[in-house]
Amino acid sequence: MDASDVMVRRVVTIGPDDDVAAAVRLLVDHDISALPVVDAENHVLGVLSEGDLLHREEDGTLKRRPWWVEALTPSSTLALDYAKSHGRRVAEVMSAKVISASEDTPLWELANILEKNRIKRVPILKDGKLVGIVSRSNLIQALASAEAGLEPPAKDAAADRDIRNAILARLADQPWTDFGERNIVVSDKVVHLWGLVGSPEEHKALLALAEGIPGVRKISDEMIASY
Repeated sequence: MDASDVMVRRVVTIGPDDDVAAAVRLLVDHDISALPVVDAENHVLGVLSEGDLLHREEDGTLKRRPWWVEALTPSSTLALDYAKSHGRRVAEVMSAKVISASEDTPLWELANILEKNRIKRVPILKDGKLVGIVSRSNLIQALASAEAGLEPPAKDAAADRDIRNAILARLADQPWTDFGERNIVVSDKVVHLWGLVGSPEEHKALLALAEGIPGVRKISDEMIASY
């Protein structure tokens, strides 16, 4: 399996000139911990994460150092801290260093990237533009599928990818659910469904939707009721 098999394609993003307050609202409303910062052409300029917002003037969490530590701290570090704690635009607060991967990056390599760089997610780029994102939770879901006996043979990788893409396309047309693509793993033509569902009706409809995709051999229902 590679990045395209598990990545979330509908990525919540923010622009460099947007207000930090707007970014905070997106983080809370979508229950995510970071936002890729993109330009008008969807090129990734940086990432705004919870870590960039830990020490803000508004909530009294400004970073404080003893005077002697501050005297020894490089001015560039002090300036960066000030921008992050007082900046009003996303570009002033975001982390400009972006660690990314491509759609065909294998999962083992993505895991190494996450571990080596101590990050929680990797933007997936195609021709320099954002096409998806892979988080630690996506890898854990892939692992859980394998542990359930759903290890994907290489010969079926293309078929699995086609099935997942077909499910995502059909989901995008449904107004009755916001079921996340991060909750869908396809392995050996078995559709593994995770995550919370809001009603018995939504639960049944999601199963029916997945079952109706050509090529699906089996549905592994791991959805959890939140109703």
